[in-house]
Amino acid sequence: LIGIPMLLGPIAGPILGGWLVDDFSWRWIFFINLPIGIAALIAAARILPGDVAQAEQRLDVVGLALLSPGLAIAIYGLAESGANGGFGHAEVIVPIVVGLALLAAFVRHALRFPEPLIDLRLFANRVFSASSLTLVLTVIAVFGGMLLLPLYLQAVRGESAMATGLLLAPQGLGAMLAMPLAGRLSDRTGVGKIVPVGLTLIALSFLALTQLTDSTSYWTFGGVLFVMGIGMGATMMPIFSGALQSLRSAAVARASTTLNINQQVGASIGTAVMSVLLATALADRLPGMAGGGIGEGASLPPELRAEAAAAMADAFASTFWWALGLVVVALAVAVALLPKQHVEPVSETEEEGEEGAAAPVLVH
Repeated sequence: LIGIPMLLGPIAGPILGGWLVDDFSWRWIFFINLPIGIAALIAAARILPGDVAQAEQRLDVVGLALLSPGLAIAIYGLAESGANGGFGHAEVIVPIVVGLALLAAFVRHALRFPEPLIDLRLFANRVFSASSLTLVLTVIAVFGGMLLLPLYLQAVRGESAMATGLLLAPQGLGAMLAMPLAGRLSDRTGVGKIVPVGLTLIALSFLALTQLTDSTSYWTFGGVLFVMGIGMGATMMPIFSGALQSLRSAAVARASTTLNINQQVGASIGTAVMSVLLATALADRLPGMAGGGIGEGASLPPELRAEAAAAMADAFASTFWWALGLVVVALAVAVALLPKQHVEPVSETEEEGEEGAAAPVLVH
């Protein structure tokens, strides 16, 4: 249930963003976060319980100084790859190299510091490692694919921002419907039986998207997105649950942070890689059009876009094959490594009696 509000974003976000872009200014897609953020801060202060300080815990200042800038700089470099049409530019290479150097320094520090910002020793747990790998592969494919979908609608089909948001809504609706059911199943059976089903649905959706043309029916398009949403709802939250089931409750906080970082970094990698792949595919089919970025098709005059629509649609369809390949790899990892039996939670007494052991914990 906690995951449902997170999935309202793919429904409400594109619609709200499209309305703001069409009727106001693109700047309002940023300004709108001010009142929303203020409301969230007020609600958090009123509703969320206060933290209790623990004397034995101290902030890993060195880790914070290495990890946060390292991630930000590396992700900035990845983001620049789309605007520059590839990775072979100084604006892309330098930030990525600097960011990776900081991350490597963080890894070295985290393996020596007793209370690191992110506990890398968690990856010694086989289930946690398998869940993390499945999550990253899935996020790269899905979030990369989510970047392509609105571009297809605007660049190939000539839809407005508002219409694009409405056409993308079935994906969020499918995820919202599937997530509560997947959550209940996660409480009863192993995630190794649930996640492969969700990944199979996502894979079938990407397979259908490889057949996109410049005249694909919007009913078909919406149906494919709805199925993909169901697959996402049956995949994302069960992966999180599966990753945390085999950990002691004391490790859950750091494990949750690690999983969220994996998700954010995977999303950044997915958008960067898919944008470069799409730019390359567009350049192959329409030389000279995509050299400065993947959004050029949307800015073409209608008559030129109509002439190039078939070639552009083929470029999008070919890029979805890469997303499909990543999902297939994630499916293989999930089938082979994720637990197929439900892990019962243990009591606090049992945890205290088995200090140092990996006690399974379920987080609801």
